Parts: sequence; C-alpha cells; structure tokens
Amino acid sequence: MPEFKTLKYHVSDSRVATITLARPGKRNAQDTHLLYELNDAFLAASRDSNVKVIILAAEGADFSAGHDLGEVDWQENWANSDRTTGWELTDGKGVEQMLIREKEIYLGFCQQWRRLPKPTIAQVQGRCIAGGLMLVWPCDLIIAADNAKFRDNTLTLGVSGVEYFAHPWEVGPRKAKEMLFTADWLGAEEAHQRGMVNHVVPLDELEDFTRTFAARIASRPMTALRAAKMAVNAAEDAQGRGAAEETAFAYHHLTHAHNREVYGMELDPTAMEAATISTSKLAPNKREK
Repeated sequence: MPEFKTLKYHVSDSRVATITLARPGKRNAQDTHLLYELNDAFLAASRDSNVKVIILAAEGADFSAGHDLGEVDWQENWANSDRTTGWELTDGKGVEQMLIREKEIYLGFCQQWRRLPKPTIAQVQGRCIAGGLMLVWPCDLIIAADNAKFRDNTLTLGVSGVEYFAHPWEVGPRKAKEMLFTADWLGAEEAHQRGMVNHVVPLDELEDFTRTFAARIASRPMTALRAAKMAVNAAEDAQGRGAAEETAFAYHHLTHAHNREVYGMELDPTAMEAATISTSKLAPNKREK
C-alpha cells in the first residue's frame, strides 16, 4: 500500500474501502499530487481482494473546491509523476502541453475511475465545485448531505465546461445548459430529483448512512456486482457518452486556445469581471452564498 500525503485510506471489516480527501485547509482542491494519489488509492482498492465497495469521502466542511488554481509548479509536478493513462509529457508548448496534461489527469483519470471493476460511492457534504464534480460523477452512486450543493462555474472563467463533461447524463440536457450558462448552484434535493444523487440525508447522518449502505452492497456477489456495473456503463456508452466527452474536451481546449490568443492567458478576464457584476444582480434565491 502506498503512503498518502493528501488522502486517508481505510478498509473496514465489511470489506469497504474508504478513501478520504485530506486537504481541508484548501477545501480539498485537487492539485497534481492529490490526483495521482487518488488514482493510486482507487487502483489499490480495486486490486485488493478484501475490498468489494469503495467510498470516496472528504474531510472538512466542503467536499471539494475543484482545481487548485494556486498550483504554480504544475509542469514540474506532472513531469515527475508516474503517468498511468498512456499520455506522456512531450516537448510541446502552450496549449498542446496543457491538453496532454489534462487528457491524463482530468479526462483520463475520470474515465478510468468510471470503469473501476468495483462499485464506488461518493459521500458529499458542503460545496462541490467544478473539478469536484469530476470526482463524484465517475462514481456509481452519490450520497449527499442535505447541505450539499453542486456547481460548474467554468463558463464564468471563459471556458465551456469542466474537462470531464458528463452534465447531460447527470442532470439532463436542458438543466445541463442552464447549469453551465448561469453557473448557479444545484442543491442536493434538486440533484436527487434529477437522478444525479441517489440519497439525501442529514449532515450528521451522512457518514453512518453511507457506510451502512456500502456494507449492504458489499454483501452481494462480487462477480454479479461487476457485471451489473459494466452493463449499465455499456448502456450509456451505446448512447455515445464517450464520444461526446471527447468532443466536449476538445471544445474545452478550444476556449483555452482562444483565451490565450486574445487575452494572453487560458482564462477570460472579461468573463470573470462580468460574472462578478451579474452575480450581485441575481434574485435572492439565486445569489451565491
């Protein structure tokens, strides 16, 4: 078992592995180290014959604030990482280098985690923003505390959506467009109504409920669990989910390339300014807290 600096890893007697994001001071924002450790932890649980179900949880008030935009040495961190999805650091510059890195650590990891051979459950409390969605959406099930809320605010940064573009499958096409166009919060109850979340429970019951739920699933035959998961994934794939994700990823990097050419940076500063102004004019029930 590898040693983790940004995670905690525990296997219970009920054959449930719990991986806990442990950067509460950063609201569990994901940097390069965390993503590679998370991938290592997922693979370790997948290969452990004593584990039948995997829970992804997080310390602190919020599940994840998304990408850690304060990681200034990402190029060096990535170059020194053990890449696992077949993408390598090349001598490319600018957008090409950025695309290759994000193909590895964002889209690549998410697609790999979705295909893990065991059931996975995201245990979500507080805010789950942008890149945080890319941690919970690859999971098979989502259990949310009643204070959980979800948001993709990338359009307010001049980008078309997060790198793992699963919105239409998670909330439906029209809600996906609203979610992206407005960057409004999606509360736990509405996420449940739309089928993105399986259960909503009081915050103080979240951990116990998720553990009990996971143990119940772990009592089922492993081969049947694996086959059922693959069957449902295949149904989504037959609808073109994988191809749509690849196309959306290309659009994501088109917006990065546009912003770099026009503004000299990957994000659109005018969009960020406009978002700040428009948020102050929203109706009270839509204003970000």
